[in-house]
Amino acid sequence: MAFSPSEMKPVIALVGRPNVGKSTLFNRLTKSRDAIVADFSGLTRDRHYGNCRHGKHEFIVVDTGGFEPDAASGIYMEMAKQTRQAVAEADVVVFVVDARAGVSAQDHDIANYLRRLGKPCILVANKAEGMLEGVQLVEFYELGLGNVYPVSAAHGQGIRTLIDLALEPLNLHDDESEPDAEPGIIKLALAGRPNVGKSTLINVWLGEERLVAFDLPGTTRDAISVPFERNGQKFELIDTAGLRRRGKVFEAIEKFSVVKTLQAIESAHVVLLLIDATQGVTDQDAHIAGYILENGRAVVLAINKWDAVDDYQRELIKRSIETRLAFLKFANLHLISAQKRQGLGPLWTSIAQAYRAATCKMSTPILTRLLLESVQFQSPKRSGMFRPKLRYAHQGGMNPPVIVIHGNSLEHVTEAYKRFLEGRFRKEFDLAGTPLRIEMKTSSNPFTENPAEFPTPLVSA
Repeated sequence: MAFSPSEMKPVIALVGRPNVGKSTLFNRLTKSRDAIVADFSGLTRDRHYGNCRHGKHEFIVVDTGGFEPDAASGIYMEMAKQTRQAVAEADVVVFVVDARAGVSAQDHDIANYLRRLGKPCILVANKAEGMLEGVQLVEFYELGLGNVYPVSAAHGQGIRTLIDLALEPLNLHDDESEPDAEPGIIKLALAGRPNVGKSTLINVWLGEERLVAFDLPGTTRDAISVPFERNGQKFELIDTAGLRRRGKVFEAIEKFSVVKTLQAIESAHVVLLLIDATQGVTDQDAHIAGYILENGRAVVLAINKWDAVDDYQRELIKRSIETRLAFLKFANLHLISAQKRQGLGPLWTSIAQAYRAATCKMSTPILTRLLLESVQFQSPKRSGMFRPKLRYAHQGGMNPPVIVIHGNSLEHVTEAYKRFLEGRFRKEFDLAGTPLRIEMKTSSNPFTENPAEFPTPLVSA
């Protein structure tokens, strides 16, 4: 539902460059799904108004398109006009930046524009899950807008603090506030091609026909969220629309369903990827698996309808998983039949294990010790005159876990050696079911950055 600006309610505008998560934050603040969200820039173009309540107070939040203050023509100029109008009518501006992408030139342009206006402005670093200590956010202080506040709109982290900060300049702060997303709830998204049995599996878990399950591809059109509790652990089960091959997506409503499915995968803690045993591993399965891996989600593989295939087909499916889904070899594999309730118990063990691995905390001393032991066991390959020097490691994020390694000449570390280190880290911390990202940070040499400052001495003939 859209709301017009009102003089009675304060207005908070969300601004920032494209694809930093403004619409996701808008949906979180309004507790709605009014703004369509996807992982590509330029989706939002017009102003979008939503009504919010915090304690006893109501206010209006405005979602805007990607802001380019200096755009001189075309659609970007029109989007800039819309954003300027939203900022002009706002009481407080929330400037959203991407915590993982870092500071860009466009961020500087927007910051300069906002500073000239002199309105209350809050600098928010979105996509900061696992980065709440603030060490990785230091670079955003160069924007000159004061403190940087980390949030994760997709996971609901830091949202209450953000609302308190936004209401503070308006003298509307109330001690009666609604809490952030309830901690301890595991978001479990079921993904896969149409008619693979996602809705059937959720109905079996719930013990009732909660979702429409029918032997026709495309029965589920939207991402449906269902609360569930098992052995004291609370879950949020998300049944997604099946993802078809791009050429098969004809109807506008199905394109909308695809956006919602990708959104559900992004916001989940763990994704259960279902594969149809009667169809085998297809290109669509590999595409969905690639998207899950790209977003760093913990994943569990399950082959459904296992009872409907013979031994020969079973062997073919196992081989195709080893070849076509080799990049998910860290994920546990289960052979199930949702309709006959076979093999469902062990699924929960793998789901819990994947969640623990994705949110695992790794201490710097243990990581560094393990790194040095690995180097002593097998040194990285020499590149020309130099051999990479790995000095220490620390954790750079969670969900997925990120390990940052510091040293010299690390750009020469081969992919094979990174896989060797990944195997050692996985074994030490039992990281089954989650991707693990390793980042290399090479120390800079001050004598090579500005060679003009250190001229070669002249030698007389």
